Amino acid sequence: MSQLSPLLIELGTEELPVKALPGLAQAFFDGVVDGLRKRGVELELGDARPLSTPRRLAVLLPGVGLEQPEQRSEVLGPYLNIALDAEGQPTKALQGFAAKAGIDWTALEKTSDNKGERFVHRAVSPGARTAALLPEILREAIAAMPIPKPMRWGDHDWGFARPAHWLVLLHGADVVEAELFGLKADRMSRGHRFHHDKTVWLSQPQDYVESLRAAKVLVDPAERRARIVAEVEAAAGQAGGSARITEDNLEQVVNLVEWPSAVLCSFERAFLAVPQEALIETMEINQKFFPVLDDSGKLTEKFIGIANIESKDVAEVAKGYERVIRPRFADAKFFFDEDLKQGLESMGDGLKTVTYQAKLGSVADKVARVVALAEVIAPQVGADPVLAKRAAQLAKNDLQSRMVNEFPELQGIAGRHYAVAGGESPEVALAIDEAYQPRFGGDDIALSPLGKVLAIAERVDTLAGGFAAGLKPTGNKDPFALRRNALGLARTIIESGFELDLRALLASANAGLAARNVQAEVGELYDFILDRLKGYYADKGVPATHFNAVAELKPASLYDFDRRLDAIGTFAALPEAEALAAANKRIRNILRKAEADIPGQIDASLLQEDAERALAEAVTAAIDDTGASLHQKDYVAVLARLARLRPQVDAFFDGVMVNAEDPALRGNRLALLTMLGERLGKVAAIEHLSS
Repeated sequence: MSQLSPLLIELGTEELPVKALPGLAQAFFDGVVDGLRKRGVELELGDARPLSTPRRLAVLLPGVGLEQPEQRSEVLGPYLNIALDAEGQPTKALQGFAAKAGIDWTALEKTSDNKGERFVHRAVSPGARTAALLPEILREAIAAMPIPKPMRWGDHDWGFARPAHWLVLLHGADVVEAELFGLKADRMSRGHRFHHDKTVWLSQPQDYVESLRAAKVLVDPAERRARIVAEVEAAAGQAGGSARITEDNLEQVVNLVEWPSAVLCSFERAFLAVPQEALIETMEINQKFFPVLDDSGKLTEKFIGIANIESKDVAEVAKGYERVIRPRFADAKFFFDEDLKQGLESMGDGLKTVTYQAKLGSVADKVARVVALAEVIAPQVGADPVLAKRAAQLAKNDLQSRMVNEFPELQGIAGRHYAVAGGESPEVALAIDEAYQPRFGGDDIALSPLGKVLAIAERVDTLAGGFAAGLKPTGNKDPFALRRNALGLARTIIESGFELDLRALLASANAGLAARNVQAEVGELYDFILDRLKGYYADKGVPATHFNAVAELKPASLYDFDRRLDAIGTFAALPEAEALAAANKRIRNILRKAEADIPGQIDASLLQEDAERALAEAVTAAIDDTGASLHQKDYVAVLARLARLRPQVDAFFDGVMVNAEDPALRGNRLALLTMLGERLGKVAAIEHLSS
């Protein structure tokens, strides 16, 4: 084992792109580590991870070998029958090989393979010093980083995410000679731009984190994150509330500052009349502030900004943050007030002039189709069709509001507020908002019955319309988000426990499209939705074989599909499952090859063998026992009862010749297998479980 010393590489830059910073830091770290490993340099990583701030990328490794291990090489030469002549003297082929290796041919070794014996040149050379390898490793790591549009500065040819200003490269206590972007490596880092605007001398890599901390720079993103969370929570507690800290907002703030300091701010309470979602979005998306909520989750007039300095006059910093946010809030209040004057219902007039899609008409046309679907779906799931119609009529009106025009993410949310202000029932107002759920992967489905109806109707029309208009997704292209809509539709139906005939719903959507002279292929659309479900269940750990077993039956109801899938999971854990699945596969194969017509029922007088009489009796009993359970869709009970058929099935296949020479005997046995196979396949095509 070679001696190990810590390694530090720091590249100082102008402020790096906030959202790209974590990826750049990880790629830089991975590039250096991979470069060392590729060259066989011994590494001790411990808990090393990428270090970065808005102004630097750093790699700090606790142990890196001082040199490569010995480099062994083996170059195969000519076979002996080519290398030596009849007198055993070297041919030109061997002489050339030896000359290329730089040694006399007599010094070459021999080896053998399946073609015979041949010459080989083996050599051992000392490994290179790590310090000599690092410049190339560094260049490779930089070249491999994901920088789609490199910046160029000065009159040089090089480019990077941002102009580079310093380079630290220490292996142990020694500076490694290297040059990058015209910068010569040294041991001089830089402190905080305002608190410590001077160089920071690093005597050894181990001092890096602490030395930068003393210079008011937290180089570990995890440390900055922890400080931000602690300070934000403390400031919110001081205000008597709790901070709303989303992962995306926190991640961006972490990558905006080197020395975070929380500043508690406030705004005029009058702004709280505006839907809090608009205010929160302004604070988080536009300004990267943290809203403060009360105990009930409602927005208060307090918020928290994160400064990159410890100010001597925090009040002035707070005033600056408040000054920045006030115009945005004022705009939101103006939009909201003007929208209230217009009213949600009158907003709908403008939808007639907004094209939804060239082949599918205006947004108003789409609304009419969704209204019709909502009226079909509501009575099937126990919702009020009158309220469903009203909610569907209003659900898209807020697209014409000033608020949604400024804040597109508030679609539905703004509509809910305007519906409440306009005197609509709470159920209708909530459904207008919930129609958009799930809004993203992992989001909850709509909670209210009316919201579920709208969510289903909206997605059924979007899917049918998209396919009818020729907008089926191809590759990564999915302009109407049909994949997301398909999964949202399936999740809403399944997680709501709705017994809805999916094909019938799609046919209803087609009826609504008739006026546009376009139609979707119902079978194709059904298969598309099932394909999205496959990934949904895979994420839940459901084996593909289980999914395929149910999918082959193409259940009309997706909720029924889900229950069958649960039953298959329970059945597959039984000791009889594998044998019965294999038997069902065998039955399918036998019946598929049958040439003559198979009788519709068993003739008891033709049951000759004890095993076939026992199986016929067992199958008849199982059919009688499972009839009620099938009717009640208790698929677990059905499969549990069928699992008890295994002894008779095994005995039948062990002792009975199905394809008997006597046609009557053969037909009767095939009829028995048909009866067994049909019952085994009532829940799912269980042969898919057979390996």
